[in-house]
Amino acid sequence: MTSYKDKKVISIGIVSELTGLSLRKIRYYEERGLLSPGRTERGGRKYSFADVDTLMTIAERREEGVQTAEIKQELIKERKKKESVRNEMIKGQLNAHFNIRK
Repeated sequence: MTSYKDKKVISIGIVSELTGLSLRKIRYYEERGLLSPGRTERGGRKYSFADVDTLMTIAERREEGVQTAEIKQELIKERKKKESVRNEMIKGQLNAHFNIRK
């Protein structure tokens, strides 16, 4: 089940208001591959609360002078770390369920 934080339901205008970032800047970060919004049937962008958090992180890192390419690498590393933790949790649950001992 998808968390409410990951559901793509927020328009770019609202994201702009929440983050203080211009529409142009938000689109630029998308072009650079830092986030990927969902799309409506008409092609409008839809963002999640997790995307808003990511944009705030990007904005903070940019203020610190970090380049977008480096931020992208940081985001990829963080996603991989979260996936690894999630996979380990699933393994643990499966092992516990099937009573598998190492």
